[in-house]
Amino acid sequence: MRIGFAAPVSGPWATRDNLRRIATRAEELGYHELWTFQRLLYPENHPMGPTYRSVHDPLVTLAYLAGVTESIRLGVAVVNIFEPPVLVAKQVATLQEVSGGRVTFGLGLGWLPEEFEAMGVDFAKRGRRGEEFVEVLRACWGEEVVRHEGEFYRVPASHLDPKPSPVPPLLLGGGAEVALRRAGRLGDGWVSASREDLSGIAEKIYTVKAAASEAGRDPEALRFVCRGVTRVSEAIDGPPLSGPYEKIRQDVAALAEQGVTEVFHDLNFDPAIVTADPDEAMRRTEEALEALAP
Repeated sequence: MRIGFAAPVSGPWATRDNLRRIATRAEELGYHELWTFQRLLYPENHPMGPTYRSVHDPLVTLAYLAGVTESIRLGVAVVNIFEPPVLVAKQVATLQEVSGGRVTFGLGLGWLPEEFEAMGVDFAKRGRRGEEFVEVLRACWGEEVVRHEGEFYRVPASHLDPKPSPVPPLLLGGGAEVALRRAGRLGDGWVSASREDLSGIAEKIYTVKAAASEAGRDPEALRFVCRGVTRVSEAIDGPPLSGPYEKIRQDVAALAEQGVTEVFHDLNFDPAIVTADPDEAMRRTEEALEALAP
């Protein structure tokens, strides 16, 4: 089991100095990967909660973290398909170069219609759009001359260089069966959502692996990454990854037994962190960073 940590990207504590402090300390402590996530906008009066109210761009943030670290990996879970795939391919290839090949790229279909509207992208047919997005992305990263004409995207015969080296692992999100099977067929692994019921994650991993086997791929080569919505408290009867540190560590071990290969602790999804005074949020986060280190 590999252990990662989410960078502070949401709310008042998500500052330049705090990003650097968490990133460099996580690297010193031996964490495997730093993670970000995407939220483009927050519709007025939407009930989705404080985590999504103010969020930094995930790839720009990772570019900054690449410059203040040396070895820790850098992951995004996830960029959504309202972005143009050719532009994303270029951004990720550049990030791979400036980070020295440390990027893990997660792709999701998205679930907020207003974000698609703001980007001028149709919210319907997201599954088919996502599959074609992956096709364009892999072509941009791997083909000398990229040519594509599909249902959603057209790319005239073009050179898109430089290519990322190595090609970043591509994780796919989504919790529905069709999304899980897509991850098995097309992705290098699957990443769970913040709303995932972790008590049933073994069944979803099984579905991904079965789809990989049916597609002639090696299911044991896939990565299964759990976004750990981690909430430190004194309560011992809460959901997985909540409660005292010892319980959280036990929960991580239980996830490994279910087939999860990586967990990253994400305190951005704790309302008590993202609504706190920034100094108090950092105090609590740095304590957790030390206590939950690999």
